[in-house]
Amino acid sequence: MPRIRQLIAMAFALIPLVLVFAPSAARAEKRIALVVGNAAYQVGALATPANDAGLVAQTLQAAGFDVVGARDLDQDSLRRAFRDFLEKATGAGPDTVAFIYVSGYGVQIEGENYFVPIDAKIARDSDVAAEAIRMSDYIRPLAALKLKASIVVLDAARANPFAKSGPPLAGGLALVEPDPGVLIAFNAAPGTVAPEGQGPYGAYAQALAEMLREGGLPLAGVFDRARLRVNDLTKGAEVAWHASKVETSLVFFERASDAPPPAVSNEQTAAIRARPIRDLAAQEAYAAALERDTLDGYSEFLTAYSDDPMAARVRAIVAARREAITWRRTRVVDTPAAYWSYLRRYPQGPHAADAHRRLAYLAAAFEPPPSFTAMAYDLPPPPPEEIVYIRRPVLVFDDPVFAFAPPPPPPIIFLAPLPPEFVVLAPPPPPVGLFVLPMPVYRPVPVWVRPPAYVAPPPNNVIYNNVHNTVVVNNVTNTVTITNPSGQTQTVPPAVAMAPAAQPAAASPQQAAPAPAAPQAAPAAAAPAAAAALAPSLPPSVAKKAATLATQAPQGSAQPGAAGSAATQPAPQPGQPLPGMKGQPLPSPTGTSTTPTTPSAAIAPGTSTPAAGSAKPATAPSQGPAAKPATPSSPSAAITPATPSPAPAGGAKPATPPSQTPAATPTTPSAAIAPATSMSTPQAGARANRKTSPSQTPAAKLPPSTPSAAVTPAGPPPAPGASAKPPTLPPQTPAAKPSAPTTPSAAITPSTQSPASKPATPPPQVPAAKPSTPSSLPAPTKPIISSPSPPPAGAAKPVTPPPQIPAAHPATPPPAKPIAPAAAAASPAPAAAPKVAPPQPKGCPPGKAMAVVNGQPTCK
Repeated sequence: MPRIRQLIAMAFALIPLVLVFAPSAARAEKRIALVVGNAAYQVGALATPANDAGLVAQTLQAAGFDVVGARDLDQDSLRRAFRDFLEKATGAGPDTVAFIYVSGYGVQIEGENYFVPIDAKIARDSDVAAEAIRMSDYIRPLAALKLKASIVVLDAARANPFAKSGPPLAGGLALVEPDPGVLIAFNAAPGTVAPEGQGPYGAYAQALAEMLREGGLPLAGVFDRARLRVNDLTKGAEVAWHASKVETSLVFFERASDAPPPAVSNEQTAAIRARPIRDLAAQEAYAAALERDTLDGYSEFLTAYSDDPMAARVRAIVAARREAITWRRTRVVDTPAAYWSYLRRYPQGPHAADAHRRLAYLAAAFEPPPSFTAMAYDLPPPPPEEIVYIRRPVLVFDDPVFAFAPPPPPPIIFLAPLPPEFVVLAPPPPPVGLFVLPMPVYRPVPVWVRPPAYVAPPPNNVIYNNVHNTVVVNNVTNTVTITNPSGQTQTVPPAVAMAPAAQPAAASPQQAAPAPAAPQAAPAAAAPAAAAALAPSLPPSVAKKAATLATQAPQGSAQPGAAGSAATQPAPQPGQPLPGMKGQPLPSPTGTSTTPTTPSAAIAPGTSTPAAGSAKPATAPSQGPAAKPATPSSPSAAITPATPSPAPAGGAKPATPPSQTPAATPTTPSAAIAPATSMSTPQAGARANRKTSPSQTPAAKLPPSTPSAAVTPAGPPPAPGASAKPPTLPPQTPAAKPSAPTTPSAAITPSTQSPASKPATPPPQVPAAKPSTPSSLPAPTKPIISSPSPPPAGAAKPVTPPPQIPAAHPATPPPAKPIAPAAAAASPAPAAAPKVAPPQPKGCPPGKAMAVVNGQPTCK
């Protein structure tokens, strides 16, 4: 009986413990993160922020964070991304760890820190509030949610190119005090800036990623050791900073019980770090002061080692920290007396302009009254030797003016050697889409390091599901290759890689063999799906904007915000059609379009010119490719292949174009015969297009072209059934009289006719060596004209064009279409067209035949 009573009492004693621990065990810790890297600034691109954001995002994914991330955000996108994250954190619950990391340009003004979007235009100090994002507007609402922990990292303390006119901005970021439950970290100490590295990653992002992966390291230890690593990597040029009011215990990774023992036991490390700095050797004392990062710790080092080579460096750190604390406390009080007190201590300090701004806002004089009482600070004023540091416009610890000695490497008891995977970090592949972060190849954490078991697994997280495996993306085959620590390899599609089952578990041939490659016929848009599966998802508003830009952006134009990283269509090369111009009609003869065309733009292989009698001889739509006025032109824009055209039915006399006065002739004299190698320039055609002829007949109402547009090249072979000898102009007797002046397209057609056919127009001529000029009409130096052949029996002698007078507005002829008599009759022509025979030579010597070249009789 006593035994039973004892058991009952023990049971009642355990009930409170069950009630306390059961709910917390049932509630898993949720981890969410927002990562932004701004590099493509309008004022000048930065080398590392986008890559830094990708590296940190990948590390947080491995630690179990549900990460959303983006790069190169403008002001609107950045504000919406922060709001999206606040909404997500609001619905996540109290057992949530929220992590915000932003990399890019940061500025401070009047005690507030701002993150700069890529489209910011900050010409002077008054532009900061309107163009940049005030971080406190989002940190305070996040702190008000009372989450398990909120971590905000500003990798943004850089020498910036903003506010070059007016009162200056203080350098770096302003010291702030976090709210309860919040940790705030900077890549460089308040009031200082970090040197801009040349990539592929910044020292702070690399150190932070390394320490986040360290198993069993508490939250404060992550940032303390990151400071030591950054100082070591930059040779003392950069001193990271953080302030924390997170009370809960938090580790990003746990260290398994079977992990190898550290080089120095935890007990030894704790004992040495707890010792006063004066009791440590100089090298250990410097590392201890840097790890503690307090004004008291640095002052203690200066007291113990005032003659050490590191004393000057520590003195600069103290000067910057003392001034930052003084300004912070001045700004909190926010009274004229406080600002007068600051100006008395730092009349040329970095925040003197801020003090003047606040005094002007408070309607107070810049100079204090004689009876004012100075504010009592709880730290002494700066000694004279510190003034040299705080007078620098931008304070960076590797300033050559200071000539600081490089710091010694940190002792192993404070910082372990650099892990092999971080000795050489390869740059990430190019980003796979608009706003998407560039993601490096994932290197696994050791098998004895793992995310805590109580962390809720993030959805669709390839890195978290393969935290101990190497993950490599192949964008060509659209697959993910996973290799576990034993060397087993598995190639899977992206959807399979997102599941935990994607990890190879056994060394079977089926698992070791690569999966079949993705079909080559897959759409091009699906090619980067494997890389996109590893990258964090975009914030909802940014994803919506990316989708909108992808559907609305025209071909050949760069998409906004992609900084050199977004895909663009290459600009059309000269001689190629412009996009969107296919199917548009040619400009009218009186149109304003001066878009030239290439020589081959109107060539339609395999087509023949219409026969005489066509119902629509002068319209352009039937030209097919010739109607594309989209590319730059040269003289042979309207050339069509020399294919045979049928003879007029019934052997009718070939029709001639309607008469038109010489003034209306829309061609230059060189249109009839063009050289085989020389072409008229597009500029000449553009000048000719400035005027139009009102007296053109319908047959002359053709699109504009360059002078030799109707000339047939000498290259195309004769069509089947045609004579093997190239066609030439038949001889013309002096009695031949043209019915009216004709355009070159009517006089010379590109079609080759058989000897038995009765041509509607004279056959084409082979281009001569030199074109005629508008000022004179000399015969070609060496006209390439074969011996005249007699015309077919019963065929009428073709009409030869008279000398052409240059017109101001050339017209582009259609592919040589013989004009039917009905069509010619429908065209109004002058009633009394003069029939003037060309001047005749007095005679030709024996053995010479008479021919007409360029409208002039000559002997051949």
